[in-house]
Amino acid sequence: MRLRDMYELAVQKGIDADPRGRAAVQRLLDKTRKKYEELKGDDKDEFDVEQLTNPYSDSRISFGDDDTEVNRVLVGVDIDVSEILLAKELERQGTKIDLILSHHPAGKARVRFEDVMKVQADIMAQLGIPINVAEGILGERIKEVGRHLMPANHFRVVDAARLLNMPLMSIHTPADNNAHQLVQKHLDAKSPETLEDIVTALKEIPEYKQAAKLGIGPKILVGSKEARAGKIVVMMTGGTGGPTEDIAEMVKAGVGTVVEMHLSDEKKKEAEKHHLNVIIAGHMASDSVGMNAILDEFEKRGVEILPCSGIIRVSRATVC
Repeated sequence: MRLRDMYELAVQKGIDADPRGRAAVQRLLDKTRKKYEELKGDDKDEFDVEQLTNPYSDSRISFGDDDTEVNRVLVGVDIDVSEILLAKELERQGTKIDLILSHHPAGKARVRFEDVMKVQADIMAQLGIPINVAEGILGERIKEVGRHLMPANHFRVVDAARLLNMPLMSIHTPADNNAHQLVQKHLDAKSPETLEDIVTALKEIPEYKQAAKLGIGPKILVGSKEARAGKIVVMMTGGTGGPTEDIAEMVKAGVGTVVEMHLSDEKKKEAEKHHLNVIIAGHMASDSVGMNAILDEFEKRGVEILPCSGIIRVSRATVC
């Protein structure tokens, strides 16, 4: 596959699984195009035109020519300079690497990472939380994440890839959208009654089953095995963890249990305060669920997948 074709396919897979629905995403893209057409001078020159067709600021071709032919990809949850050097060492040993694919964003995909968090407001609204409340409590958290990222060395890994002439791409929210959708559908189909039932159901998904064998499988963080689950909500997309205030709002909306990739200590205390059950499905396994949905599409088109750095590679066709 051409590098550009892989990138565009991943974005479309993300839109297909977007919690907002394809029509809502298209409206956002139309608004972005309208704003772009109204820009002038430096503002227009500095605009990232990828935004016109890709609604996910955390997914970009970080380095490489669009027409690069990709036959084998080295893929990891996190890619650092060490993985760039690993790719070169594999090549020295006779295994040609045409592309390094990172799940977590690098380079330009990390600069405006906080923009993808806005989908969390839509997810909250779907649960019955008024959209004005959802956007209000999310707004400060988005600013906080943006401030945290401002001093980061965004292009460190990209510079290493450039110097070693190794194409690099990041696919984050498109994969997380697929994880969010697949896990929610799986749990909806299983209708688990207790928290222990949820953990059992999660481990029917191959990535979580393998993660459990490695000691990093699903765990009950807040609540007990015998506790009844109530309404189960999966929160696995939207860039990173949302605001602490969403805990109380979800409880008001009737949510009994949240299934997440990870949770801060601050939010754990808030969940305990409001008696919201929390199950941590696991970060690497959950990222692998979403990435595998996209990697399968690449593999179908003849691309060989070489997993590293936390990816638990299984075919999504075996799930649900």
